[in-house]
Amino acid sequence: MSTMTVLLIILFLAMLLAGGSKGFVAFIGLLCNFGLVFMSVVLISFGIPYLLVTLINAIIILVITIYFGNEQGRNADVAFVTSLIVVAIVIALIIPVEHWAQVQGFGPENTEDLEGMSLQIGVKFLDISCAMTILSCLGAVAEASVAMATGLVEIQDHNTQISDKDFSYIGVSIGKEIVGTAFNTLFFSFYGELVGLFIWFARLHYSIGMVMNDKIFASELIMTLISAIGVVLTIPVTIAVMLYLKHRKMKKAKRE
Repeated sequence: MSTMTVLLIILFLAMLLAGGSKGFVAFIGLLCNFGLVFMSVVLISFGIPYLLVTLINAIIILVITIYFGNEQGRNADVAFVTSLIVVAIVIALIIPVEHWAQVQGFGPENTEDLEGMSLQIGVKFLDISCAMTILSCLGAVAEASVAMATGLVEIQDHNTQISDKDFSYIGVSIGKEIVGTAFNTLFFSFYGELVGLFIWFARLHYSIGMVMNDKIFASELIMTLISAIGVVLTIPVTIAVMLYLKHRKMKKAKRE
């Protein structure tokens, strides 16, 4: 039995004990998301446009992440709509940033690992980099949108007469708490992935300029910053979606 198998079993048992049937469904959703990410790689390698593949799989991943792990109610619907809007905005940011940054492909630190291998894989590394950045931000955006939507729906249900101004103020207060936690998660994930590279930089006496222009570091930093931007955007977007649905419901009630 391999280490990965043991860890997978431990994760399954932990989710089952903590969440019961919901934990089981969340674990199945996790496996489905893994399969979708793997399928994205295969489809892109077949020459299918990366943006088409990534958009379709991103929507499916958001559906699985939001609806499999949460009760299917108004909060899940709000979180899903919010996630779609935020991901669309983030994609509009990712594509020009990746073209401008030119951090696709491998860095000089990968030279030894790639020795003897061909890089002529028939797919643009820029397309792969864009797809990877889009997919990497989905988890953070979905998590933040679910947390925001759950809190705001609860507030709106318990105080139907709350004004738009007070509702927005409370939403921003909730968002600040979520953003702080999400930023810590993203930062430590970024640091944990690159701790070996940081040791490399220190031992070889890289200057600040060399570090900032390193492909691996810049690529990971861009992904982390994009995810952070996505998390921040969920706050105003969730508030706007909730207020829109509230006013639409009020107009519908007046017509009836």
